[in-house]
Amino acid sequence: MDAPGNISWAITATALVLLMTPGVAFFYGGLVKAKSVVSMMMMSFGSIGLVAVLWILFGFSMSAVDSPTAFAGNPFADIGLSSLAAGEGSNVALLGVAYGATFAIITVALISGAIADRAKFGSWLIFAGVFATVGYFPVAAWVWGGGWIMNLGTTLFGEDSGIGVIDYAGGTAVHINAGAAALALAIVLGKRIGFQKGILKPHNVPLTLLGAALLWFGWFGFNAGAEWLAEDMGGVGLIGLNTLGATAAAILGWILIEKIKDGKPTSVGAASGAVAGLVAITPACANLTPGWSLLLGAVAGIVCALAVEMKFRLGFDDSLDVVGIHLVGGLIGTLYLGFFATGTGLFVGGDARQLAVQAIAALGVLIYSFVVAFIIGFAIEKTIGFRVTSEDEIAGVDQVVHGEEGYALADA
Repeated sequence: MDAPGNISWAITATALVLLMTPGVAFFYGGLVKAKSVVSMMMMSFGSIGLVAVLWILFGFSMSAVDSPTAFAGNPFADIGLSSLAAGEGSNVALLGVAYGATFAIITVALISGAIADRAKFGSWLIFAGVFATVGYFPVAAWVWGGGWIMNLGTTLFGEDSGIGVIDYAGGTAVHINAGAAALALAIVLGKRIGFQKGILKPHNVPLTLLGAALLWFGWFGFNAGAEWLAEDMGGVGLIGLNTLGATAAAILGWILIEKIKDGKPTSVGAASGAVAGLVAITPACANLTPGWSLLLGAVAGIVCALAVEMKFRLGFDDSLDVVGIHLVGGLIGTLYLGFFATGTGLFVGGDARQLAVQAIAALGVLIYSFVVAFIIGFAIEKTIGFRVTSEDEIAGVDQVVHGEEGYALADA
């Protein structure tokens, strides 16, 4: 892992994944009202600033545990990482810290899409910092840092079973985590003024398409980045192809549903389908053959296109469909492995044990994240307030919260 090629791929993948958060900002920014675009994008950039600092100070230390029964690592074990930086092998270790930081950043940034057009920036930053600390850092330890999810197969079926939770790049830790938190915040903040189907149109479709393109570009680092830890990086080919194929199939699935339901396939639908496919392939990218990845993408595109309508039936205002795409897509990708994971999936030579551990991990993260986010959001709303006033929402949060306009065309 310390070969020059591995090091080069590690820093490249880190940059790719970091670029995904501005991609989220563009994707979300184009979907909101013109008077909210600055606020929407600032929530992503604010996440970069805050979560990266917290990760270096104590988050990385919390993301690994000594025992499957531990909740999280000791946040005071190496504040500021001075010991890690001075230790043997620090070059590789610090690269790992930087790469891990980008995952923490985007997990928090994704949540912001559920509260578009109506959130105070200061309150969002407080939520982001607290949720990163108690919502993401411990879950990262559970999934990748030696925690209960990483050891679930061994705990239930023994060391010789060959069964373990498969979440290569973050179906549970990132997408189910962010999606469940987004649902909680959408409930806490309530509906936007005038919330109903079809009333709010994207103000800048090209901006959303640009965001989707940046996300897809960066996702190759997101999914294949950790291969730098393997000496021969032998999984990059499969992961890269699956990241391409599942995403492409999801676009087709989503726009097919749009054509059937509404008579017209849309560019926003294609972009949303791409993200749904990327989300679904995230946990599964290294453990499916390319054909099964295509099927996963198609299923994710179709199901997520239908799932985004849930908010109107159930009455929660998940503004930019974080629940319908990230929570639902993350669940699809995580559970799909129980059926089609190479060698252990129920339909490809395995039995129900793989599905069992996938379902337990997914449900555990979903419940934990929802409860934690709801408590944090509710506490903020009832103390300093999380939502802007109705007057400020109508006037536009950009001017009220940031004193800026996304477009000053009249004076150009």
